Parts: sequence; structure tokens; C-alpha cells
Amino acid sequence: MQKTFKRLAIFGLLSSVLILCAIISILWIYSNKLPDYKYLKSYKPPVSSKLYSGNGILVSDFSSEKRIFIPYSAISQKVINAFLSAEDKNFFDHPGVDAKGVVRAIKNNIFNIVYSKRLEGASTITQQVAKNFLLNNEVSIDRKIKEAILAFRIERVLTKKRILELYLNQIYLGEGSYGIASASLRYFNKPISDLDYGEAALLAALPKAPSKYNPYKNPKLAKYRRNLVLNNILDNGFINNNQHSQLINSEISLQKRKRIYLEDSRYYVEDIRKDVVKKFGFEKVYKDGLNIKTPLNLELQSSSTLALRKGLLNYDRRKGWRGPLLNKKYNKKWTDNLDNFVLEKSINWDLAIVKNVSDIKIEIETKDNNKGLISQQDITWIKKSNNHLKSGDIIYVKKNKNNYFDIKQIPAVNGSIVVMDPYTGRVLAMSGGFSFLQSEFNRASQALRQPGSAFKPFIYALALENDYKPSSLVLDAPLVLEQGEDLKLWKPENYGKKFYGLSTMRVGLEKSRNLMTVRIAQDLGLKKIIDFSKKLGIYENPNELLSISLGSAETTLLKLTSAYSSFINGGKLVKPILIDRIQDSEGETILNNETRKCYKCEKISYLSNNYPTIKDEFEQIFSPETAYQITSMLEGAVQRGTGKGLRDLNLDIAGKTGTTNKNTDTWFIGYTSKLIIGVYVGFDNPKSLGKKETGARTAMPIFKEFIKN
Repeated sequence: MQKTFKRLAIFGLLSSVLILCAIISILWIYSNKLPDYKYLKSYKPPVSSKLYSGNGILVSDFSSEKRIFIPYSAISQKVINAFLSAEDKNFFDHPGVDAKGVVRAIKNNIFNIVYSKRLEGASTITQQVAKNFLLNNEVSIDRKIKEAILAFRIERVLTKKRILELYLNQIYLGEGSYGIASASLRYFNKPISDLDYGEAALLAALPKAPSKYNPYKNPKLAKYRRNLVLNNILDNGFINNNQHSQLINSEISLQKRKRIYLEDSRYYVEDIRKDVVKKFGFEKVYKDGLNIKTPLNLELQSSSTLALRKGLLNYDRRKGWRGPLLNKKYNKKWTDNLDNFVLEKSINWDLAIVKNVSDIKIEIETKDNNKGLISQQDITWIKKSNNHLKSGDIIYVKKNKNNYFDIKQIPAVNGSIVVMDPYTGRVLAMSGGFSFLQSEFNRASQALRQPGSAFKPFIYALALENDYKPSSLVLDAPLVLEQGEDLKLWKPENYGKKFYGLSTMRVGLEKSRNLMTVRIAQDLGLKKIIDFSKKLGIYENPNELLSISLGSAETTLLKLTSAYSSFINGGKLVKPILIDRIQDSEGETILNNETRKCYKCEKISYLSNNYPTIKDEFEQIFSPETAYQITSMLEGAVQRGTGKGLRDLNLDIAGKTGTTNKNTDTWFIGYTSKLIIGVYVGFDNPKSLGKKETGARTAMPIFKEFIKN
């Protein structure tokens, strides 16, 4: 008996030694191929960069993962308690691996295997940090061993609070949200400090399976999982029975964060996005949490977008109905495969299918299953075209005040509008087309087009700088000029092909006389004109042809509108600014476009009646006297010339139309004492807008609509 016991003891000891050696060998083997975990001390999760409007409203963000980093000290205790109850109630007590949890999981999994149930895990929050940051999601014993070793090591170099901070900011919680702060805004539109236990429990329920328990898609499953977490919170003593009963029986209340202005500012935002990525690189913009402050005025942006769309639609309707988007067989699946025709919600159109067509009515059904009739006015409009509607046609419609539907079509023409502060160059609003979803091409900043007569004020300004006066007489008579070797003779003409003899320079600009402008340009010389236009930033390297005086070179609406600012601010050069300032995640300014200086500001108390002196150092391109005279002439253009369609506004407005050969490109640049607004209208593939479709008829009404609003 004693020998047997001795043998068993020796066998047990040898087995223990062998097992211990095996464990040590395994740990040694795995230890040599584990990733470096010490960088977690200073690790910062990727954070989205935020873009704000001029008055601090969040407009957009740039991110590969939508995340707002929040330090442990700012995380509410309710959120911490909820996640500990859901994921790792012994977190503050175990050394990285929870031995009790492992034993419990092994015990439970024996029954789970027998009854073919889902196996239960025993990963601690520290192990999840190891997996999320250093390993992958592979389900294997190999990964679990690595995970456990790393968990022990992480616990030696990081505090519990730091580990929990990393976990709560890194985890994916569905709906594109990473981390608790982003998820709180996504589901409840609240900062995490305002969450109650029911809301915190819902967030804590999501890491297990964010898609499965998504409260938007699966509210019943989400509530079931939330209630399990609430049960754990009760068991851990964080809430009492009465609180638990109320929370368990409460429904999940969600509130998505609204950004109603984002659609209208997409062209503006996209130009900024491309600019900052070019300056700082993709990684920094999409992961380092920059704060981008812009001059964007959301009210002006909305008004300018509405005005542009209305003007483009009015022109398009004058040209008639072009036909449906496509034709489909009417059945329950007619709404399939229409994603290419989706427009911004702010346009407020519905996709519809034509069900029946007769001489007196057209029946339609919208994508949202609303049935109705096309208004009689629109039936007449359609019948005037050669593209008559038929059953199965897919069209855009909009419900009117009489509960009928009006037919809509995306304009074939396009355009842009820019609103600026002429004293600083800050761009307050910009829209580069009818619909960003249909075309991302920005016609305000990317489309190079001929400005036509909209360039003339700069010829007249240069003339005033060279001893001309508004009362100087210039001959308005036929002119034939050589343009160079192998080039045809150039015979400029006035609009209407009339000549008016000797006229004052003021009349020449007010009435937009081409022949007078060319004669002035001849006298000034091409070199002066080209140098002047380059200084103002209108052109870069224009062709040295006299036709430049009539706007034959190409520029963008943004550059031209910016140059016009000099007429308001006393002849100073300003450059368009879409970004006021950029700060990094620590609040350090890394870009500042404010070049003005505040003199003796530190000596002025906010309690006194003294005001600081703000001075700019913008380059003086021409004299304040010239700026004043050009503004006076352009006021005359509104009162007596090509802009007289604005007189009924009864406002002090100066402005100039622009129309190129064959009415291909049309413009209107106008301003008040505080704002300058530029408008461009034309086809993306240049062609004539049609007879009599001048700047006064196509672009100026858009300016007028904006100013009215």
C-alpha cells in the first residue's frame, strides 16, 4: 500500500513537472512572437476631423472610423458600471485574466456542447483590448493563448483606468460609430454625461454583436439584450429594484443627430476636404481629429442653393420637357434599381411611375406608394414637347398646394453661385451645381469659362488708373483688327449690332459697349491688361490677344468674384478663404488664414467704450478713388444698363452682367456694401444657351432671388 502511494506521488510529481515544463515552453514560444504592447501607453485611437460653420455648428466630419475620443475622467460612472456589468464585472480585481470567469465558462460550455448551444466566452476587458489592438478576430486556441499572455503584460504597464479608456474609445458599436461618445450621439443625440442607465445599458449591449442588436434595425432583440445588461447592473448593486423595474419596462427611445445643412453645403465641404488632404495628408485628416473652422454661413448657404436651383429650373422649363428618366414595366418591383436617380432631400422631389395616360389626366404612383394625378398645367407643358408620357415612364414629381403633382426634370444646364465678404475674402456660401449627388464637379471653383462682359469693369478700372475719367469720350464705331500671323481679322460688335458714336466712358460700361471697351484696351496696351488681370488673380497665363478685353480668356467664378471685391474694399486684393483656422486635437493652431492685425487690443478693457483698431495689410491694386468710380458706374449699370432688372428691389446694388459669344456662358457679379455675389450659368459641355439667353436673363435672376431672400 505504501509503495503504491509512493509510486502515485512520484507519478503525480513527474506529471506536474512535465505539465509545468510544457506550460513554460508554450509561454516561452508564444512570448517570442507577441506584438509590442508598450505603445498602448501613448496610443490615441483614430479620431475624425470636424468641420464647423462660421458660428460653430458641426457641418461635417472626415473619418475612416467615426470616433470622438473622450478621456477616462470625462466618462460617467453610469456608463462605466453598465459596461463592467455587461463585459467584465471583476475588471478592477483580476490581473488581466479572470480565473473565476474561465472556470465558470468551462463548466457552462460542457453543457453547451452536450446540448449544441453557443459556447460561452470568458474574455476580460483587458483581453479584448489585447485582441482589438494587437491581434485579430481569428477563433483559435493559438489566439486565446496570445491574448491571455498579452493581458497579463498589459496589466503590468497600464493602469486599469487607461485600459478601460482604450477599450471604451476603441470598440465598434454599430451604425458606423466607434467608441462610446460617437455612439451616444448616433443613437441618442446626447453627450455620454447625459445618459441614464437604460441608455448606457443599450450601448453596453452592443459590443457582443453590433449588427444583431442594432436598435434601429432590430428593436426587439436590442431591448432583450439591454434588459440582460440591466439585470447584471441590478445584480452588481448599481441600481435598486424599483429603478430596475422602471428601466426594464421602458421602451428604447432613439434620436438620430440631424445635420440639415450638410446637403446644401456639400460642394463647399468637398473643396475644403480636398484642400486639407493635399496640405496635411490623408492619415492626418482622417485619423488625427483636426478641428476645421470655416466662414460658412448656413443661412446664406441655404438661400444661395435655393436661388441657384430655382434659376436653373426656370431656364430649363423654358426649353421644354425632354422626356422621362427611363421606362419600366409597372409591377411591385418597379422601384428597384433607381439608386442612380436619388437627389438631395432638400430638393424635395419624389420618383414616380406613370400608371395611366389619357387626354384629360395622367395617373402616377410615387416610390412611397402615394397615388395621384399630374396637374393640368403640367399636362399642357408636356404636350407641347415631342416626348409624350406613356405608361411605365419613370419621372420626378413634387406635390403642389392643390394636392396634384407637378412634373420635374433635372436641368440639362448647370451653374454656380458664390457669396463672399469683400473686405476679407471669406467665402460665406458656395454652391457648385444643381445636385452634388448627381455631379460632384464644382462649377464655382473648377469650371474654367470665359467671363465675357463681366471682365469689362477691370478694363475701365485700369483706364481710370491711366488718366481716363468717367466723362472721357470714346468712339463707338466699327473696328477691324489684325490678331496676328495666320489668324483671321477680328471684327468685334456690340450686342444688337448697333453703333453709337462718341460716348462717355461711364455710358460705355453701363451699356456694356464692346467697341468702346476694345478701343480703350488698344490705348492701354495688352501688357498692362494682362499684368493687371494676373495681379488680381483672375487669369494665370492668358493668351496675348486683344479679345481678352471682352473676356475671352478663361477663369473661374470664385476667382472673378474675389477680384470684384476690390471695387468694394477700396482697391485692395483679397483672396478667397474657405478655411479660417485649423487646430489639431490638442488645440494647437496649425493653419490660420486671418492676416489682419488688432492694434493695441491688449490695452483695451472689455468694460470700456473704446474699440480696437483692426488693420489689414492687403496689397493695394488700384486707388480707392478708382474703386469708388467703378462702383458708381456699376450702380449705373443696374439703374440704366444691362442690370436694370434689379431696379424694383429698391436697394443700393452695383453689378455687371456677362455673356460670351453665342450666349455660351452667362454671368452676373453684383454687390451691396457688405456682400458680393457671383453667379454663373452654362452647359458643362459648352454650347449656346439659346437666343436672347443672356446674363441678364439667366444669371441675374438667380442673384435677384438670393438678394430678395
